[in-house]
Amino acid sequence: MSQRPTAHDILQHTFGYPAFRGRQAEIIEQVANGGDALVLMPTGGGKSLCFQIPAILRKGVAIVVSPLIALMQNQVDALTQLGIRAALLNSTVARDAVRVTEQRLFADELDLLYVAPERLMTDRFLALLDGLAEGGRLALFAIDEAHCVSQWGHDFRPEYLQLSAIHQRHPNVPRIALTATADAATQKEMIERLGLSGARIFISSFDRPNIRYTVVEKEQPRRQLLNFLAPHQGESGIVYCLSRKKVDETARWLNAQGYPALPYHAGLETPTRSAHQRRFLREDGLIMVATIAFGMGIDKPDVRFVAHLDLPKSLEAYYQETGRAGRDGEPAEAWMTYGLQDVALQRTRIEESTASEEQKRLENQKLSALLGYAESARCRRVALLNYFGEASQPCMNCDACLNPPRSWDGTVAAQKALSVVFRTGQRFGVHHLIDVLTGKESAKTRDYDHQRLSTWGIGVDIAASDWRSIFRQLVAAGFLQVDMSAYGALKLTAAARPVLRGEQQVELRRRPAAVIKAGRIASAREKPHRADFIADLDPAGEALFWRLRQWRLEAAKEQSVPAYIIFDNKTLKAIAARRPQTLDELLALPGVGEAKRERYGKDILTLVAVS
Repeated sequence: MSQRPTAHDILQHTFGYPAFRGRQAEIIEQVANGGDALVLMPTGGGKSLCFQIPAILRKGVAIVVSPLIALMQNQVDALTQLGIRAALLNSTVARDAVRVTEQRLFADELDLLYVAPERLMTDRFLALLDGLAEGGRLALFAIDEAHCVSQWGHDFRPEYLQLSAIHQRHPNVPRIALTATADAATQKEMIERLGLSGARIFISSFDRPNIRYTVVEKEQPRRQLLNFLAPHQGESGIVYCLSRKKVDETARWLNAQGYPALPYHAGLETPTRSAHQRRFLREDGLIMVATIAFGMGIDKPDVRFVAHLDLPKSLEAYYQETGRAGRDGEPAEAWMTYGLQDVALQRTRIEESTASEEQKRLENQKLSALLGYAESARCRRVALLNYFGEASQPCMNCDACLNPPRSWDGTVAAQKALSVVFRTGQRFGVHHLIDVLTGKESAKTRDYDHQRLSTWGIGVDIAASDWRSIFRQLVAAGFLQVDMSAYGALKLTAAARPVLRGEQQVELRRRPAAVIKAGRIASAREKPHRADFIADLDPAGEALFWRLRQWRLEAAKEQSVPAYIIFDNKTLKAIAARRPQTLDELLALPGVGEAKRERYGKDILTLVAVS
């Protein structure tokens, strides 16, 4: 009788990787041995292996709960390419196909079954699970994107609240809940709502060292975006906007500028959204312009940038959205532009929601934390990781490290700014306040007779653009708040009193002189924004790499799957560098398992032979 494979055997021979990363081996052992696990691991960290390998090791089928109907097929396609028996059940599956899948379940012909939470909790599916359990055919439950259970989270799915019932019904079946991001409050909520108090918790580093973080003040956002995109011609990326209207307008404008772009938001017809998502996953060089309706679970490895034209809702949302860049480990960029108007819009959204006062308070705190991050003078990565409770050192791969802003004693400037807010009755937004400070006459200053105020023109020595930065920093520091009910008017907080009395010093940061207003970093110390992926190949290897890419594209089209599901770019590069002569040599390369060797080996060796 043949010996059962180990987790490492499956990793090597099925998935084609020589060694586990981080805590993958620990997590797999915990679940394979029947224990529960809560896994927090950054996007691209290899979460899926943590339930896919136990699913193969354990008897029966693993039930994978995923909120992403549109992406289940890609995940099943990727597993099928590896020779793993996988299927899905959701509202898009025809009745006959559902019947076939159910038959495969009870014939022990499936290792993993992906299910939408809505279907999981139906009486019919619960009865099906009962039947599998009676025959000892339930291997485990995997709850992907587990942060969706958080009612205070940005991706809340009400169906997730019911998932604890699965454990009550099948208490002896191990569970693994996974997410890429969750602060302490969300972690606690996941444990409580999913009944995971006895689970081992595995938290990997939240750091994504290959991502460069940049935040710029919003001046001419379209020009700034174009300047940022210039080095990314022909690359895949995502541009996030706050409103559906802005998504549509930005997508049209980018196409007119020569950047192929597609819109994505909840207002589009479902077939259109699905088609756009399919194209983004399968084509190179497309930009998806989207609201937050797009992105969770996106497994496209070669997204080279994520840009925010508006302020996200929270640091968790920002981290998760930017985390969709650079899943392949290659250099990627996270770029954001924002202004105080963004803060006002987000505050308004919070106040006008039907949420409880407690939830509104928490969301306002999270927004303040994000604003503090945007205005921080310290390393972006240190600030971001600190929010998730992780200590780190300056990264030298963000705008604050590459062009450190200088601090200055801004106490007098702060007093002037706070005084003008008070003298004008705490009724006006930042543009009017700057007009008063700089003595700029307008119809509004004349209508309110603000030229007669003692604060008229007292800030003429500071440029209007610098005053905008000062006001943003005062909001971020908690000396001012944006009044949503008064169209973005600034109001003093209790913290402003000691500053006005001269009892507290205020340190402000200057905008780095080396930052071009359009938004790109300009510094003699700047690293290349991304390495040439195949620069270290010799000419013959580079030519082979591009032939392999073309072959992969044609193979993907024939099978109607994304190209990266067949082989990712790292595997193609390894083939081009090593030029294997035999199937066994091919199997030794990363990303080549036995099923892919059998399926594609002869084609690849032929391409290598003629190179």
